[in-house]
Amino acid sequence: MIWGISLVLLSIIAVPSLLLSKKPNAKELLEKVEPYQGWIGLVFCFWGVWGIITAVLNLSWLGVAPIWWVTFLAGNVVSAALGFMLGSGVINKLFLSKSDVAKAKAAELREKIAPKLGKLGIVGIVIGAWMIAASFIWSV
Repeated sequence: MIWGISLVLLSIIAVPSLLLSKKPNAKELLEKVEPYQGWIGLVFCFWGVWGIITAVLNLSWLGVAPIWWVTFLAGNVVSAALGFMLGSGVINKLFLSKSDVAKAKAAELREKIAPKLGKLGIVGIVIGAWMIAASFIWSV
């Protein structure tokens, strides 16, 4: 359930225009989170990558709960992608600052994902909500 809640929260941070159109006071909340957005993205990028690794290491879940495994993997892929988008500045500064080739590849990947950020955020909200519901269904 924690994975789903965190994915929903990350998706809301990633899609501010969607949130701003629904709640008038959301702009103030997003302005408070904005200075920390890069660090939040960095944490979720690594958390998503860790979730992908966990899913691959637990392929045995496919025999027991295949829907949960696919949900878990999809949620972590979206989490890693959104985290990368939000934390790309911090990632570049901390990890890629010494290598121009790595910086260029990260920038190229970011340019490919950036136009899809809104859709990815909405997908993240849907998958996160499903992860929460699925955790109650399968008591994972």
